Amino acid sequence: MSTFPIYRPRRLRANENLRRLVRETTLSVDDLIYPMFVVHGHNTATEISAMPGCYQYSVDILVTAAKELAALGIPGTILFGIPEEKDPIGSEAYADDGIIQQAVRAIKDTVPDLLVMTDVCLCEYTDHGHCGVIEAGEVQNDPTLELLVKESLSHARAGADVIAPSDMMDGRVGAIRAALDENGYQNIPIMAYSAKYASAFYGPFREAAESTPQFGDRRAYQMDSANAEEALREVSLDIEEGADILMVKPALAYLDVIQRVKTEFQVPVAAYNVSGEYAMIKAAAENGWIDEKRVALEVLTSIKRAGADMILTYFAKSVVEWL
Repeated sequence: MSTFPIYRPRRLRANENLRRLVRETTLSVDDLIYPMFVVHGHNTATEISAMPGCYQYSVDILVTAAKELAALGIPGTILFGIPEEKDPIGSEAYADDGIIQQAVRAIKDTVPDLLVMTDVCLCEYTDHGHCGVIEAGEVQNDPTLELLVKESLSHARAGADVIAPSDMMDGRVGAIRAALDENGYQNIPIMAYSAKYASAFYGPFREAAESTPQFGDRRAYQMDSANAEEALREVSLDIEEGADILMVKPALAYLDVIQRVKTEFQVPVAAYNVSGEYAMIKAAAENGWIDEKRVALEVLTSIKRAGADMILTYFAKSVVEWL
Protein backbone atom coordinates (compact mmCIF):
# COMPACT_ATOMS: atom_id res chain seq x y z
CA MET A 1 0.00 0.00 0.00
CA SER A 2 1.40 3.37 -1.03
CA THR A 3 1.93 5.89 1.76
CA PHE A 4 1.50 8.75 -0.71
CA PRO A 5 -1.80 10.63 -0.97
CA ILE A 6 -4.12 9.79 -3.85
CA TYR A 7 -3.37 13.13 -5.50
CA ARG A 8 0.18 13.48 -6.77
CA PRO A 9 0.72 16.97 -8.26
CA ARG A 10 3.71 15.78 -10.28
CA ARG A 11 1.45 13.69 -12.52
CA LEU A 12 0.34 16.86 -14.31
CA ARG A 13 3.89 18.15 -14.73
CA ALA A 14 5.24 15.13 -16.55
CA ASN A 15 5.50 16.64 -20.03
CA GLU A 16 5.04 19.95 -21.82
CA ASN A 17 1.63 19.21 -23.30
CA LEU A 18 0.21 18.32 -19.90
CA ARG A 19 1.76 21.47 -18.45
CA ARG A 20 0.17 23.51 -21.22
CA LEU A 21 -3.26 22.03 -20.59
CA VAL A 22 -3.30 22.85 -16.87
CA ARG A 23 -1.48 26.20 -17.09
CA GLU A 24 -3.43 28.79 -15.12
CA THR A 25 -1.95 31.97 -16.58
CA THR A 26 -1.12 32.48 -20.24
CA LEU A 27 0.86 35.38 -21.61
CA SER A 28 0.01 36.36 -25.18
CA VAL A 29 0.60 39.09 -27.72
CA ASP A 30 -2.88 40.39 -26.87
CA ASP A 31 -1.55 41.55 -23.49
CA LEU A 32 1.23 43.78 -24.80
CA ILE A 33 1.77 47.50 -25.37
CA TYR A 34 5.15 48.63 -26.72
CA PRO A 35 6.52 52.02 -25.56
CA MET A 36 8.39 54.14 -28.13
CA PHE A 37 10.34 57.40 -27.98
CA VAL A 38 10.16 59.99 -30.75
CA VAL A 39 12.47 62.92 -31.54
CA HIS A 40 12.70 65.63 -34.16
CA GLY A 41 14.83 65.03 -37.24
CA HIS A 42 14.90 62.66 -40.16
CA ASN A 43 16.14 59.11 -40.68
CA THR A 44 17.18 58.87 -37.04
CA ALA A 45 17.27 55.81 -34.80
CA THR A 46 19.53 56.38 -31.81
CA GLU A 47 19.93 53.40 -29.48
CA ILE A 48 19.40 54.16 -25.80
CA SER A 49 22.56 53.02 -24.03
CA ALA A 50 20.82 51.96 -20.81
CA MET A 51 18.07 50.13 -22.73
CA PRO A 52 19.66 47.90 -25.39
CA GLY A 53 17.33 47.30 -28.32
CA CYS A 54 15.30 50.47 -27.66
CA TYR A 55 15.66 53.66 -29.68
CA GLN A 56 14.80 57.30 -30.02
CA TYR A 57 13.14 57.44 -33.45
CA SER A 58 12.50 60.34 -35.78
CA VAL A 59 8.92 60.35 -37.04
CA ASP A 60 9.71 58.70 -40.38
CA ILE A 61 11.52 55.80 -38.70
CA LEU A 62 8.86 55.64 -35.99
CA VAL A 63 6.29 54.92 -38.69
CA THR A 64 8.42 52.00 -39.90
CA ALA A 65 8.63 50.73 -36.31
CA ALA A 66 4.85 51.07 -36.00
CA LYS A 67 4.37 48.97 -39.12
CA GLU A 68 6.55 46.29 -37.51
CA LEU A 69 4.38 46.28 -34.39
CA ALA A 70 1.25 45.86 -36.49
CA ALA A 71 2.84 43.02 -38.45
CA LEU A 72 3.72 41.27 -35.19
CA GLY A 73 0.13 41.58 -33.99
CA ILE A 74 0.97 43.83 -31.03
CA PRO A 75 -2.24 45.79 -30.29
CA GLY A 76 -0.71 49.16 -29.53
CA THR A 77 2.07 51.53 -28.62
CA ILE A 78 2.45 54.34 -26.10
CA LEU A 79 4.45 57.35 -27.27
CA PHE A 80 6.88 59.58 -25.39
CA GLY A 81 8.19 62.72 -27.05
CA ILE A 82 11.48 64.61 -26.79
CA PRO A 83 11.11 68.25 -27.90
CA GLU A 84 13.58 70.39 -29.83
CA GLU A 85 13.51 73.06 -27.14
CA LYS A 86 12.41 73.01 -23.52
CA ASP A 87 10.99 75.84 -21.44
CA PRO A 88 9.57 76.31 -17.91
CA ILE A 89 6.00 75.43 -18.95
CA GLY A 90 6.68 72.67 -21.48
CA SER A 91 5.13 74.51 -24.41
CA GLU A 92 5.77 71.81 -27.01
CA ALA A 93 3.73 69.31 -24.99
CA TYR A 94 0.52 71.01 -26.12
CA ALA A 95 1.60 72.54 -29.44
CA ASP A 96 -0.41 71.20 -32.37
CA ASP A 97 2.84 70.80 -34.32
CA GLY A 98 4.67 69.23 -31.38
CA ILE A 99 6.66 66.06 -31.79
CA ILE A 100 3.99 63.75 -30.34
CA GLN A 101 1.26 65.39 -32.37
CA GLN A 102 3.31 64.87 -35.55
CA ALA A 103 4.02 61.26 -34.58
CA VAL A 104 0.38 60.43 -33.88
CA ARG A 105 -0.79 61.84 -37.21
CA ALA A 106 1.95 59.98 -39.10
CA ILE A 107 1.17 56.62 -37.48
CA LYS A 108 -2.60 56.95 -37.88
CA ASP A 109 -2.15 57.92 -41.53
CA THR A 110 0.02 54.87 -42.20
CA VAL A 111 -1.03 52.19 -39.71
CA PRO A 112 -4.57 53.27 -38.77
CA ASP A 113 -5.48 50.10 -36.90
CA LEU A 114 -2.54 50.26 -34.49
CA LEU A 115 -3.75 51.59 -31.13
CA VAL A 116 -1.86 54.79 -30.32
CA MET A 117 -1.68 55.81 -26.67
CA THR A 118 -0.04 59.07 -25.67
CA ASP A 119 1.70 59.80 -22.41
CA VAL A 120 0.39 63.08 -21.01
CA CYS A 121 2.93 64.79 -18.78
CA LEU A 122 5.24 67.79 -18.88
CA CYS A 123 8.53 66.37 -17.59
CA GLU A 124 9.99 65.64 -21.04
CA TYR A 125 9.17 69.18 -22.18
CA THR A 126 10.17 71.39 -19.23
CA ASP A 127 13.67 72.74 -18.78
CA HIS A 128 13.52 71.84 -15.08
CA GLY A 129 12.43 68.24 -15.70
CA HIS A 130 9.47 68.26 -13.34
CA CYS A 131 5.93 67.23 -14.24
CA GLY A 132 4.26 70.58 -13.71
CA VAL A 133 4.42 74.33 -13.29
CA ILE A 134 7.09 75.48 -10.81
CA GLU A 135 6.47 78.36 -8.42
CA ALA A 136 8.73 79.12 -5.46
CA GLY A 137 10.63 75.90 -6.14
CA GLU A 138 7.54 73.65 -5.90
CA VAL A 139 5.29 71.97 -8.43
CA GLN A 140 1.91 73.69 -8.42
CA ASN A 141 -1.03 71.33 -8.83
CA ASP A 142 -3.91 73.41 -10.20
CA PRO A 143 -1.98 75.55 -12.73
CA THR A 144 -0.51 72.30 -14.05
CA LEU A 145 -3.99 70.88 -14.68
CA GLU A 146 -4.67 73.62 -17.23
CA LEU A 147 -1.60 72.60 -19.25
CA LEU A 148 -2.37 68.89 -19.01
CA VAL A 149 -5.85 69.56 -20.38
CA LYS A 150 -4.33 71.50 -23.30
CA GLU A 151 -1.90 68.65 -23.95
CA SER A 152 -4.65 66.03 -23.87
CA LEU A 153 -6.83 67.97 -26.29
CA SER A 154 -3.93 68.46 -28.69
CA HIS A 155 -3.28 64.70 -28.65
CA ALA A 156 -6.95 63.99 -29.27
CA ARG A 157 -7.02 66.40 -32.21
CA ALA A 158 -3.98 64.65 -33.65
CA GLY A 159 -5.81 61.31 -33.55
CA ALA A 160 -4.67 59.60 -30.34
CA ASP A 161 -6.78 56.58 -29.43
CA VAL A 162 -6.07 56.63 -25.67
CA ILE A 163 -4.95 59.48 -23.40
CA ALA A 164 -2.60 58.38 -20.59
CA PRO A 165 -1.89 61.04 -17.93
CA SER A 166 1.22 60.11 -15.93
CA ASP A 167 1.85 63.31 -13.96
CA MET A 168 0.17 62.33 -10.67
CA MET A 169 -1.42 65.74 -10.13
CA ASP A 170 -4.57 65.64 -8.01
CA GLY A 171 -7.75 65.95 -10.06
CA ARG A 172 -6.14 65.61 -13.47
CA VAL A 173 -8.32 62.72 -14.64
CA GLY A 174 -11.52 64.64 -13.94
CA ALA A 175 -10.20 67.78 -15.62
CA ILE A 176 -9.09 65.86 -18.72
CA ARG A 177 -12.33 63.85 -18.90
CA ALA A 178 -14.44 66.98 -18.72
CA ALA A 179 -12.40 68.72 -21.42
CA LEU A 180 -12.47 65.72 -23.75
CA ASP A 181 -16.23 65.39 -23.35
CA GLU A 182 -16.86 69.10 -23.88
CA ASN A 183 -14.84 69.06 -27.09
CA GLY A 184 -16.48 66.06 -28.73
CA TYR A 185 -14.01 63.37 -27.65
CA GLN A 186 -16.38 61.43 -25.40
CA ASN A 187 -15.24 58.11 -26.87
CA ILE A 188 -11.53 58.52 -26.17
CA PRO A 189 -10.60 56.44 -23.10
CA ILE A 190 -8.29 57.60 -20.33
CA MET A 191 -5.61 55.21 -19.07
CA ALA A 192 -4.59 56.82 -15.80
CA TYR A 193 -1.24 56.23 -14.15
CA SER A 194 -3.20 55.87 -10.93
CA ALA A 195 -0.60 54.27 -8.66
CA LYS A 196 2.68 55.68 -9.93
CA TYR A 197 5.45 55.31 -7.40
CA ALA A 198 8.51 57.50 -6.89
CA SER A 199 10.71 54.63 -7.95
CA ALA A 200 14.42 54.06 -8.45
CA PHE A 201 13.51 51.82 -11.41
CA TYR A 202 12.97 54.81 -13.73
CA GLY A 203 16.65 55.64 -14.27
CA PRO A 204 17.06 54.33 -17.83
CA PHE A 205 13.78 55.94 -18.91
CA ARG A 206 15.06 59.34 -17.86
CA GLU A 207 17.96 58.88 -20.23
CA ALA A 208 15.58 57.77 -22.99
CA ALA A 209 13.11 60.63 -22.46
CA GLU A 210 15.77 63.18 -21.40
CA SER A 211 13.59 64.03 -18.41
CA THR A 212 15.84 63.93 -15.33
CA PRO A 213 14.75 66.59 -12.79
CA GLN A 214 17.24 69.46 -12.64
CA PHE A 215 16.67 69.86 -8.90
CA GLY A 216 15.12 67.78 -6.14
CA ASP A 217 13.05 64.73 -7.02
CA ARG A 218 9.44 63.75 -7.66
CA ARG A 219 8.52 62.38 -4.25
CA ALA A 220 6.21 65.33 -3.53
CA TYR A 221 3.77 64.10 -6.18
CA GLN A 222 4.61 60.46 -6.99
CA MET A 223 3.73 57.84 -4.40
CA ASP A 224 5.86 56.52 -1.54
CA SER A 225 7.00 52.98 -2.35
CA ALA A 226 5.97 51.79 1.13
CA ASN A 227 2.27 52.54 0.61
CA ALA A 228 -0.43 50.20 -0.72
CA GLU A 229 -3.61 51.53 0.93
CA GLU A 230 -2.83 54.93 -0.59
CA ALA A 231 -2.72 53.29 -4.02
CA LEU A 232 -6.26 52.02 -3.53
CA ARG A 233 -7.40 55.53 -2.62
CA GLU A 234 -5.71 56.94 -5.73
CA VAL A 235 -7.36 54.32 -7.92
CA SER A 236 -10.77 54.97 -6.37
CA LEU A 237 -10.45 58.70 -7.04
CA ASP A 238 -9.45 58.13 -10.66
CA ILE A 239 -12.42 55.81 -11.22
CA GLU A 240 -14.76 58.45 -9.78
CA GLU A 241 -13.19 61.06 -12.08
CA GLY A 242 -13.74 58.96 -15.20
CA ALA A 243 -10.66 56.81 -15.80
CA ASP A 244 -11.29 53.77 -17.99
CA ILE A 245 -8.03 51.87 -17.36
CA LEU A 246 -5.98 52.04 -14.15
CA MET A 247 -2.23 51.65 -14.21
CA VAL A 248 0.25 50.53 -11.58
CA LYS A 249 3.84 51.61 -12.21
CA PRO A 250 6.40 50.03 -11.78
CA ALA A 251 5.17 46.44 -11.98
CA LEU A 252 7.66 43.95 -10.58
CA ALA A 253 8.12 45.49 -7.13
CA TYR A 254 4.37 46.22 -6.87
CA LEU A 255 2.73 42.91 -7.77
CA ASP A 256 0.79 43.09 -4.51
CA VAL A 257 -0.67 46.44 -5.52
CA ILE A 258 -1.66 45.13 -8.97
CA GLN A 259 -3.39 42.17 -7.30
CA ARG A 260 -5.24 44.36 -4.79
CA VAL A 261 -6.38 46.88 -7.40
CA LYS A 262 -7.74 44.12 -9.64
CA THR A 263 -9.44 42.25 -6.80
CA GLU A 264 -11.01 45.30 -5.18
CA PHE A 265 -12.16 47.24 -8.24
CA GLN A 266 -12.58 44.68 -11.05
CA VAL A 267 -11.64 47.23 -13.70
CA PRO A 268 -9.14 46.97 -16.57
CA VAL A 269 -5.67 47.16 -15.03
CA ALA A 270 -2.47 48.06 -16.84
CA ALA A 271 0.99 47.48 -15.42
CA TYR A 272 4.17 49.15 -16.65
CA ASN A 273 7.19 46.82 -16.79
CA VAL A 274 9.49 49.82 -16.56
CA SER A 275 12.92 50.65 -17.94
CA GLY A 276 14.87 49.59 -14.87
CA GLU A 277 13.19 46.19 -14.83
CA TYR A 278 14.03 45.78 -18.51
CA ALA A 279 17.62 47.02 -18.12
CA MET A 280 18.40 44.68 -15.21
CA ILE A 281 17.40 41.63 -17.22
CA LYS A 282 19.26 42.81 -20.32
CA ALA A 283 22.44 43.55 -18.35
CA ALA A 284 22.41 40.25 -16.48
CA ALA A 285 21.74 38.35 -19.71
CA GLU A 286 24.57 40.12 -21.52
CA ASN A 287 26.90 39.01 -18.71
CA GLY A 288 25.73 35.42 -19.09
CA TRP A 289 24.26 35.32 -15.59
CA ILE A 290 20.66 34.55 -16.60
CA ASP A 291 18.65 33.30 -19.57
CA GLU A 292 17.01 36.48 -20.92
CA LYS A 293 14.06 34.74 -22.54
CA ARG A 294 13.14 32.57 -19.55
CA VAL A 295 13.55 35.37 -17.01
CA ALA A 296 11.65 37.96 -19.06
CA LEU A 297 8.76 35.59 -19.71
CA GLU A 298 8.68 34.59 -16.03
CA VAL A 299 8.55 38.23 -14.94
CA LEU A 300 5.85 39.16 -17.45
CA THR A 301 3.79 36.10 -16.56
CA SER A 302 3.99 37.08 -12.88
CA ILE A 303 2.60 40.51 -13.77
CA LYS A 304 -0.27 38.91 -15.67
CA ARG A 305 -0.85 36.42 -12.84
CA ALA A 306 -1.06 39.28 -10.33
CA GLY A 307 -4.04 40.67 -12.24
CA ALA A 308 -2.78 42.92 -15.04
CA ASP A 309 -4.98 42.89 -18.13
CA MET A 310 -2.33 44.63 -20.22
CA ILE A 311 1.42 45.11 -19.83
CA LEU A 312 3.47 48.00 -21.13
CA THR A 313 6.86 46.46 -21.78
CA TYR A 314 10.01 47.02 -23.82
CA PHE A 315 10.13 43.24 -24.24
CA ALA A 316 6.93 43.22 -26.33
CA LYS A 317 8.55 42.51 -29.70
CA SER A 318 10.82 39.86 -28.21
CA VAL A 319 7.88 38.20 -26.49
CA VAL A 320 6.10 37.77 -29.83
CA GLU A 321 9.18 36.06 -31.25
CA TRP A 322 9.63 33.89 -28.16
CA LEU A 323 5.99 32.79 -28.05
